[in-house]
Amino acid sequence: MSTYESYDSVHAAAYARARVPVGSEIIAGCLTETPVPLHEVELLDAGCGTGVYAASVVDKVGRLVALDASEAMLGLAKSRLLDAARTRRVSFHQGSIDRLPFPDCSFDGVMVNQVLHHLEDGRDAHFRAHARAIAETFRVLRPGGILVLNACTHEQIRDGFWYYDLIPEARSRSMRRGATLGQIEQMLESCGYRREGRFVPLDGVMQGERYFDPLGPLDPEWRHLDSIWALASPEEIAQAEARVRELAREERIAEFLAERDALRRRSGQFTFFMARRTPSPAS
Repeated sequence: MSTYESYDSVHAAAYARARVPVGSEIIAGCLTETPVPLHEVELLDAGCGTGVYAASVVDKVGRLVALDASEAMLGLAKSRLLDAARTRRVSFHQGSIDRLPFPDCSFDGVMVNQVLHHLEDGRDAHFRAHARAIAETFRVLRPGGILVLNACTHEQIRDGFWYYDLIPEARSRSMRRGATLGQIEQMLESCGYRREGRFVPLDGVMQGERYFDPLGPLDPEWRHLDSIWALASPEEIAQAEARVRELAREERIAEFLAERDALRRRSGQFTFFMARRTPSPAS
């Protein structure tokens, strides 16, 4: 489970309505590099959420296993992927990414989308929960298998979301829960992965069109679209709302959004890492 967001039915429903699988073409492209043809790939979606990314690739692969710790999220993923489930091309498991309930060498590919920061409480400078989860993906991959992982770098947390400037304390807390780009790459190498690519989509936002609503921070449902608001104190949320109202009264809110979003167009919102499981010395 997330260390700071409940992901109850309300939050899960908000994600299901608005979240967009930005970069799904990157995932599909990376999976073509497994030792088997894409249509035969057995893929694990570790931390599937409401199944947004799973739905974008399920028709391209041979079999997909969707896992999430949240019962509410998993329920919505099942609804989204109902047709694929009927044909037995997708199955579902409730569990944690850092203790995957699967045998060694079970999958040709694993994807992990926007999960790692939920494992940390912000107090571990070594990000051991990140490392455990990455090690688990290595364990369940077959030799030559591909991991596709996406996470926000610190630069992207700073610049990739226009409204984060309204909640700077929560933004700092979010940074403390996510490893740096270099730390993630070091974790991959320490497990035995060979890094094969790093990609940053610049042409999309994970919240879809609702991201561009300048008055969105005033709406609790809109705030449910991003877990960072769970890191903001009630006082900080009140200050953010007051600032939005002030900017709106002065007719500067659209300008503020445009200025901040120009930074996002350069940094992107998240980074995809592609890594290959190399054979162990004993294999």
